[in-house]
Amino acid sequence: MKKLSLILFFLVSVWTAQSCNSTENKDSAEQAEEANEAKDMPEDDSEFAIKAASGGLMEVELGKLAEQKAQSKQVKDFGAMMVADHSKANEELKTLAASKNISIPATLSEDHQKHVDDLSKLSGAEFDKEYVRLMVDDHKEDIDLFKEASFDAKDPDIKAFAGKTLPTLQKHYDAVKAIQSSLQ
Repeated sequence: MKKLSLILFFLVSVWTAQSCNSTENKDSAEQAEEANEAKDMPEDDSEFAIKAASGGLMEVELGKLAEQKAQSKQVKDFGAMMVADHSKANEELKTLAASKNISIPATLSEDHQKHVDDLSKLSGAEFDKEYVRLMVDDHKEDIDLFKEASFDAKDPDIKAFAGKTLPTLQKHYDAVKAIQSSLQ
């Protein structure tokens, strides 16, 4: 009986350890996705919130890097605008998600963290060029994501948030395209 109890205890311990490790290996965005799936809510709305949250976190982190590492004053100023505007939008989204019981990531997804890691290795003109290229591409994707949510989100508050944020993203895109032209 003692042996059986010890074996059972061992098996439960191994199973528990594996369960804990499986969530530790997932990035914050994947964990939020899984949490939302368990809540039985509109998948498109929760996916939008997750992508917007992780993207917003990346914009703030990269903006801080730009303020430190950029050579061009234009790029430094753009980075400061990213920090200010995306910090504000991130707080609004966090409040909205909490009110709708939508889980969003508190940290960067693996993909977004990779962008931060890659850019943190650069400085000066090389940083400026790569940061601006990434911001152009990222804001194109953001505009598409927010435009779609502003039309198709099931929740009216999420739809309103996306629509309200869209002009700011467009302003960012126009600004970074102008910076890209001046750097070439």
